[in-house]
Amino acid sequence: MNGSPNHGSTEPYEERDEIARLLPAPADFDPPRERYLQHKELLMRHIDRDLAAGTPARTARPPRRLLRPVVLAPVTALALACVVTAGITLDDADGRPAAASSGAAADMQPVAALLGQISDAAAGRDPLTVRNDQFSYVMAKVREADLSSGKAVVGPLHDYELWLSQEPGPVRTQGLIRSDGETTPLNAEFGDTDGTPAGFGRPTYQWLASLPTDPDALLDHLYAKAPQAEGRERDQAVFEQIGDLLDRVMPPRTAAALYRAAAKIPGVTAAPAAEDALGRRGLGIARTDRTNGVVTEWVFKKGDFVFLGHSTRLVRDTPYGRAGTLLDSSAVLKSTVVDRAGGLPQGENG
Repeated sequence: MNGSPNHGSTEPYEERDEIARLLPAPADFDPPRERYLQHKELLMRHIDRDLAAGTPARTARPPRRLLRPVVLAPVTALALACVVTAGITLDDADGRPAAASSGAAADMQPVAALLGQISDAAAGRDPLTVRNDQFSYVMAKVREADLSSGKAVVGPLHDYELWLSQEPGPVRTQGLIRSDGETTPLNAEFGDTDGTPAGFGRPTYQWLASLPTDPDALLDHLYAKAPQAEGRERDQAVFEQIGDLLDRVMPPRTAAALYRAAAKIPGVTAAPAAEDALGRRGLGIARTDRTNGVVTEWVFKKGDFVFLGHSTRLVRDTPYGRAGTLLDSSAVLKSTVVDRAGGLPQGENG
């Protein structure tokens, strides 16, 4: 019968191999840092499920490349009725925290004041004039943990550069990534046949300027867009969504609003010992996701409150590593706009 297994065949895997030949070849490069944070989120969900079942995550490994950025995935209904956090109740409409206890509000005052200072400094910076035919450019040092063996193996510090197109419409080629000397085109995500639009996955200066600049309205927008995935705290999703934008060039008013919005997220604290991938100590802003067992810290330079980088670590023992194990970190060296993908800022092209 057509399509039935051929039990008399001397090649029992013939049908499987034929299907495999029809599939696209896997990507042959490591994911950029933008993907890495999303991979980490999926991995943490895997770990939590395995721990809840009482079995080690022996076979779990992050994908080489996601089909679509998690931040662009549609919001789905949770099987869980609620996520319980101390002193916080969730609004049924969008999951945004409705209120915090007076004790929690008191604890937030120091970090709110610090983020207020960071916001004021951002608001005072000069806006850029960015053309649609230009590219945003980030130069950084990064360190990441390889999780493919089932254990977190922290790799060496290496160079990282990213060029992202500022075209407002969907683009088939988003830009370039240069990681540890190897340059790779950043193409549209799988399934984006018309190209990747501007948004959280491709934050152009013009798109960032379109975000609400009132902190409450901006926070409403972020909570509405944050992925609502099982095993991940909603507040952490919003915190990390903001963090993914901090090394990009953006309008001063948008940056100022993002910091004041971050101050309103429950669980955000000051982190006095925070440091970036180069070990530069600074003023830290952190949030711990108790569900996934990770803490993410943002680091700002003392004095002018410039964003220096970030780090993410485990806060509890897991099959992948002990508490304190580094998952990834960055140290931002430059964030500006250039005229072409692969080009350097003026004065550095020689």
